[in-house]
Amino acid sequence: MKLTAITTLLLGLICFSSNTTVAAIQAGAAVVDVTPLQFPVFVNGGMTSRSESTVNTKVNARAIVLDDGDERLAIVVVDSCMMPRVLLDEAKQLASRRTKIEPDHMLICATHTHTAPASMGCLGTDADPTYVPYLREKLAEAIAAAEANLEPARVGWAAVDAPEYTALRRWILRSDRIGNDPFGNPTVRANMHAGGNWDVVTGESGPEDPELSLISIQSLDGRPLALLANFSMHYFGDGAISADYFGLFCTALQAHIAPHVTADQPAFVAALSHGCSGDIWRRDYTDPNSPPAAINAIGSYADGLARIALEAYDTIEYQDDADLAMAEARLDLDYRVPDQQRLEWSRHIVQAIGDRLPETTEEVYAREQVILHELQSTEVVVQALRIGDIGVTTTPNETYALTGLKLKLQSPLSKTMVIELANGGDGYIPPPEQHELGGYNTWAARSAGLELAAEPKITAAALGLLERVAGRARRKHKQSHGAYSTAVMLAKPVAYWRLDELAGPRAVDSSVQGCDAFYESGVAFFLEGPCTDLLVQGGETNRAAHFAGGRLRARVPELGDQYSISCWFWNGRPVDGRPVTGWMISRDRDYGLSAYGDHLGIGGTDGQPGKLVFLHGDSDDPAQLQTGRTEVGRWTWNQLVFVRNGDDVRVYLNGNPEPEIDITAPVELPTGFDQLFLGGRSDRSSNWEGRLDDIAVFDRALDADEIEFISPQ
Repeated sequence: MKLTAITTLLLGLICFSSNTTVAAIQAGAAVVDVTPLQFPVFVNGGMTSRSESTVNTKVNARAIVLDDGDERLAIVVVDSCMMPRVLLDEAKQLASRRTKIEPDHMLICATHTHTAPASMGCLGTDADPTYVPYLREKLAEAIAAAEANLEPARVGWAAVDAPEYTALRRWILRSDRIGNDPFGNPTVRANMHAGGNWDVVTGESGPEDPELSLISIQSLDGRPLALLANFSMHYFGDGAISADYFGLFCTALQAHIAPHVTADQPAFVAALSHGCSGDIWRRDYTDPNSPPAAINAIGSYADGLARIALEAYDTIEYQDDADLAMAEARLDLDYRVPDQQRLEWSRHIVQAIGDRLPETTEEVYAREQVILHELQSTEVVVQALRIGDIGVTTTPNETYALTGLKLKLQSPLSKTMVIELANGGDGYIPPPEQHELGGYNTWAARSAGLELAAEPKITAAALGLLERVAGRARRKHKQSHGAYSTAVMLAKPVAYWRLDELAGPRAVDSSVQGCDAFYESGVAFFLEGPCTDLLVQGGETNRAAHFAGGRLRARVPELGDQYSISCWFWNGRPVDGRPVTGWMISRDRDYGLSAYGDHLGIGGTDGQPGKLVFLHGDSDDPAQLQTGRTEVGRWTWNQLVFVRNGDDVRVYLNGNPEPEIDITAPVELPTGFDQLFLGGRSDRSSNWEGRLDDIAVFDRALDADEIEFISPQ
């Protein structure tokens, strides 16, 4: 009897397992209205305080809860400009008492609409005292409501580029157009929207990230449950209280994916989280006709982006055995507090303000200095989670697109979404090199006050958390080799710098010689480079460095009087602004000119503007400049080969077998004359203002066949 009972039980289990699908994941979603009930209400998003008493579109908290039997986590996307960590920690504690979710397994992020009630004090606006406790309660309510809707589910991923809907808003100014910061100092070498005037800029300060990524969640029978999207575009701008384009995008997706709501099933929830958008906006300043009229209204913009998302959504394939993992780190970071002189200046202004809120930019930043001095430091939260083979990581900041690319390209999970302004609102974190360029995003305040090393520390923490949830090491980013770069390698250079670094200070030598170079401050990284199909493969974007005052320094041992340099260059500066528009290659001693130096650049007002110029020796007499024949266009990629063969110097442009410059310049080099400077001259005069890429150095004078071999085809 006992054997028969056991056999019957086993047969029953086999029958159950063969006829029933057991999901490894459950999902639930809910939307809770967080529109304020009391008006007027303070609104974040401006330099000085403002209030609103009307509602254009409701603002919501959109929550998704996932459970795999071992882990349970929540993701909440809130129509808010930014929310402080303390408020969110309190909301998580409140939600944990109402659910089975631990506080460190809750991700709460802001969309960054600039027309939402202020839940955080920032610049000239204080947090609205009546709205903060209301929002805290609603956040907990949203998480509990989503958990109550849990059911067996499956998950899928899609990603598509939408470059027409996002662009760089932060541009680098010419060295003779530097502006003053709020403290009266000439530090503004880059700033938001400076690209609107092409005469004063040299190019964008960083890359953009046009990826629109989607995490779709369905019931096992294919009923849409939720969709979490992510896109890097700062905000559109709307009137009164509004969810901005984020809310309109979600409404459009809901209308197409699940237009019918039934009383017996939870409604489909779409949420658009904010990608890394600290230096991003919708206008492409490289195009005078941007943005297109078709997307120049907020409704058209949201609908167009939604259409792109829906096309990608239709391609999604789902898995129903996805497991979960989540990890959190809390970092103690310092603020950039004012020195005593600035603090005294600030206190004097704040004392004069009295009890009113600041009304000018000077008053705003004076008050911020006093606040930073009182705070000194803060705690920030970084998270990573994994849904099957999909990764999500967060920053509590307004994060540059470059930082998002660092995380995506190095994540151990190839499908990775990066959400900013999550679990706190700790202001801009420019990469360290961007602090050198200054501008609004760097001015010390609660909106941009963390220490200079905040970005690399937060990036490192996020990558470490991704490694933990993925259970494997991060990827190493390295550009592929296209036909041109392969040809350069076959020509056996003694140094080959591809300038594809995500950060400095080292420029890695791709040749076998290991002759790394080093970036000085005043260089921006990972800009779009030339001829993607020639230099890289598979649709990858080729990358270059943008020089804005700094140089690339290198020592190439045993480089004699027979050597060659190939280089791609892109001039960002108008050619009528100074005697020499910019020097891009220089061989000489640092901080000066000698009789032995070789210097190559682009001419300016000293004659032949826009053409290659060569100088040998230590005279800056314009009559000593040797000039090329062809004018190269601003903001266009070109390739040159510089060849010194003893006393003979030739310079070739864009594969033309006829040299641009062909002269005799006698030289007897002293011992140890092995320093090279790229992106500037040895004495730092008229440094290059634009991009350089794929610089190769050869310890011989290339002949005509070799020059043709490494020229663009």
